[in-house]
Amino acid sequence: MTTPTSIVVAGAGQAGLQIAASLRQAGYDGSLVLVGDEAHLPYQRPPLSKAFLKRESDADKLLLRVNDFFTTNKIDLALGGGVDSIDRTKRRVVLKDGLSLPYDKLAIATGVRARPLELVGARLANVHTLRSIGDANGLLDGIEAGGDIVIVGGGFIGLEVAACAASLGKKVTVLEASPRVMGRAVAPETSAFFERMHSGLGVAIRTSAQIAKIRGDERATGVELCDGTMIPCDLVLIGVGAVPNVEIASTAGLACANGVVVDAQCRTSDPDILAVGDCASHPNQFANGLFRLESVQNAIDQSKVAAGTMLGAEKEYNVAPWFWSDQGPFKLQTTGLPIDVEERVVRGSTEDGKFSVFHLRGGRIAAVDSINAPADHMISRRLVAARTAATAGVLADQSTDLKTLL
Repeated sequence: MTTPTSIVVAGAGQAGLQIAASLRQAGYDGSLVLVGDEAHLPYQRPPLSKAFLKRESDADKLLLRVNDFFTTNKIDLALGGGVDSIDRTKRRVVLKDGLSLPYDKLAIATGVRARPLELVGARLANVHTLRSIGDANGLLDGIEAGGDIVIVGGGFIGLEVAACAASLGKKVTVLEASPRVMGRAVAPETSAFFERMHSGLGVAIRTSAQIAKIRGDERATGVELCDGTMIPCDLVLIGVGAVPNVEIASTAGLACANGVVVDAQCRTSDPDILAVGDCASHPNQFANGLFRLESVQNAIDQSKVAAGTMLGAEKEYNVAPWFWSDQGPFKLQTTGLPIDVEERVVRGSTEDGKFSVFHLRGGRIAAVDSINAPADHMISRRLVAARTAATAGVLADQSTDLKTLL
């Protein structure tokens, strides 16, 4: 393989930065441009729904790297606009400001955007989503202005914000359309625990809640449910998932299916273009097919593989996924994917607030939820990666040293 002389990375988030850093760490010394939609240097997004909303962190503390890093590593930045289109024939990307950049290899790391809620009132002034520092600043101003808060969506972001707002003394209602919170990501036992925990913080959680409209003229004043219930509010946060940013890929003719489709080496249907992170749909052995992950772990690990692929390595991305969520005094850590689960086993006591739930498929550990149990989580990542066989009795027995199962 000929070593590329010019590489462009479209997307300046966690994944885009990691590709650029990994390329330089591997000795690549050619042209390297990192293009981002936002004017900010690459920053951490997870704290936006946690510490940032409690003013325990600020924009500077969120930065993944400071300016000197990019200067020292000769990474050119093109921030505040983003990529408008890809010309695969000429092997150039056109930026939104009209500038055209040549590439030998191109990485797409464009991330996701908040999924819109197609409801009357969803675009009123005090209806928020949360994906960027700008979003977080607007949400923080609204929370600090006072009043009641309605959060639409009982996923990770919605529940993290709910816990933060409740800790600030706000009245919070969470509306979740499905029968339980975090339903696609964790076990029913885990959902039930966090529903109880949030209730203890003063958060009202309504599951199986179908929303009819958001009421108000210029500003939202309440959320109306399909059963006629009206919940007054002064601020609404919509957190109903995310949509992958695939437009530049699909317009360029690259294969897309709930993300930009890539192979195990992160190559798209054009071998000179790669895709990574939240926007990439990759072959995942833990999902038995294509899967798109939204996590820091995936962004970092996949981007390391992609950087190697650009430079001729043939390493495959094959890592057991893991994730975390801080809600109130509890840390939820998950590993694996709870797909087609046949049996679940609780290790520890859900009443004590320190336990793990093991998801079994075919007698093997497919996924694990750990609540305030970091030691369980660390060994569980290895157990899931190895598809370890285990029985319910052994896993439930707290005298069992999980390391002996490897």
